Amino acid sequence: MTQETAADAGTSATSPAEWLVLVYKIPSEPTRLRATVWRRLKGLGAIYLQNSAAALPFSQASERALLKLRHDILDMSGTALLLRSTMLAGQAEATAAFQAARDDEYEEILDKCQDFLAGIDKEFAAQHFSFAELEENEVDHTKLVNWLAKVRARDVLGSSGRAAAARAVHECEQALERYANRVYAEEPEGH
Repeated sequence: MTQETAADAGTSATSPAEWLVLVYKIPSEPTRLRATVWRRLKGLGAIYLQNSAAALPFSQASERALLKLRHDILDMSGTALLLRSTMLAGQAEATAAFQAARDDEYEEILDKCQDFLAGIDKEFAAQHFSFAELEENEVDHTKLVNWLAKVRARDVLGSSGRAAAARAVHECEQALERYANRVYAEEPEGH
């Protein structure tokens, strides 16, 4: 057994025992069909092993979602195979690719949190404390919270960026609370 194969043979909490692999082909036109499949796979957290071959760590929910996507691909006049498999080699690379994809998503959340915090700081600097701005910030914060929840749900392998993203969203919540307190202190009642 090679060193890579020996390392890949064992599984742990961060290395799934089984993977789902969707291999598909979609007509080249209209291009929106390919974009639809790509978006659905991205939304599930799948990684591409190569063109038209995507993988996810096995779960019942992922299996249902990929079975539905396979059905939709067939409805698009495409072809699709869904496999449930174990990796004989390459487990570490697939796991690393999956975790890197989640870390990229967490990094996007961090960037949006920085934007959110900069926006709150700008409102404080301009002494602009209004209920309209508070409502807009609450909507933006809710989007961040929901986005983090979606990425966490996909992050079945515990990617390293998870804690930093959670802290950043929490910092946004605290900043929003400070801004809300200031709005309520500044705005006269009944406005």
